[in-house]
Amino acid sequence: MVSILAKLLIKDYKSTADIKVRQAYGMLCGAVGIVLNIFLFLVKFTAGQLSASIAITADAFNNLSDAGSSIITLVGFRMAGQKPDHDHPFGHGRIEYIAGLLVAVIILLMGVELFKSSLDKILHPAPVDASAPVLFILAVSIGVKLYMFGYNSRISKKIDSAAMMATAKDSISDSISTLVVLLTTLLTFLTDIQIDGWCGILVAAFVFWTGVGAMRDTVSPLLGQPPEPGFVKRVEEIIMEYKKEGVLGIHDLVVHNYGPGRVMLSVHVEVPSSGDILVLHDMIDLIEHRLAHELNCSAVIHMDPVCVNDERTNQIKEDVAKIVNEMEGNVTFHDFRIVHGPTHTNLIFDVVVPFDYTLSDGEVVDYLKNKINQINKKYIVVIEVDKAYA
Repeated sequence: MVSILAKLLIKDYKSTADIKVRQAYGMLCGAVGIVLNIFLFLVKFTAGQLSASIAITADAFNNLSDAGSSIITLVGFRMAGQKPDHDHPFGHGRIEYIAGLLVAVIILLMGVELFKSSLDKILHPAPVDASAPVLFILAVSIGVKLYMFGYNSRISKKIDSAAMMATAKDSISDSISTLVVLLTTLLTFLTDIQIDGWCGILVAAFVFWTGVGAMRDTVSPLLGQPPEPGFVKRVEEIIMEYKKEGVLGIHDLVVHNYGPGRVMLSVHVEVPSSGDILVLHDMIDLIEHRLAHELNCSAVIHMDPVCVNDERTNQIKEDVAKIVNEMEGNVTFHDFRIVHGPTHTNLIFDVVVPFDYTLSDGEVVDYLKNKINQINKKYIVVIEVDKAYA
């Protein structure tokens, strides 16, 4: 149904990288979610009243909260699609993450409320009616929630949306919790064992755990997380296609995510110091335009001149490379240059280490200085430690 509506209502529905198309998908899924969740609330609340089941009634109110979550998703996508303005020059894309965070909070609150009502049911048990209409309503509810999980997860991957993935997780948790309620209702009817309240606690724990996972998925991009490896690989591939034109290497790639479709990146590109600066600058401009066009991002490239024709510099650089390559972990170096003097030679370079590296920055510097001084005591080493941001 959602796929058909998308084809009918969304112009250029296949262009999911387009901000407007993403917004339309998010709002469509939010609207469908509101209708389906209100429908489920009405039928399950009726079933809960008919059967006197606290688990079914609590599950009904869980669907009502899901309708609220869908409203948040709809409004979040609507606000995230606003154009940049004076107060928010990078756009409003992160509102989508905030919407996902609010959905996660609602899931957590429902888990707590369900736990409280289930505990009360344990303390004050009451018989549960497992009539055919009640069982049918629960079965239909499971099917609807599985359908909602399917289209939310599919479209969340298609448009790369953390908010919609949070909604998908909420839907699958609802379907599993309703399945538990259904099985418990049948068990109570067949054996006269009153475990309705205990079932509610089990469902509450599952709902709460789902909320924790959804919150983690939305908080991470808000705080700032590393870019996707595939995105980094493609950036490197595009830049290194210009090796024949003068590109020697890249380093210091930093990606800033201001919401889906609003990515800014900066990177240092090494070029020969002996090259024509105007020609090299023209090449850098071309690469920036390609990155912007193919990866839908805003790219800024810093051009680093590298000496490639000095034999002594190349030899010393090879010696340093051997030392760095012998270090544990993914350690690299760049911006290598030397300054000759009558009594000593300065070796200046940056070294890149992972955030979780076993040695501290100071220990890394001391280790490299000691190793390099074993080659020649006249080398004065100046090192800047960087972190791997991508």
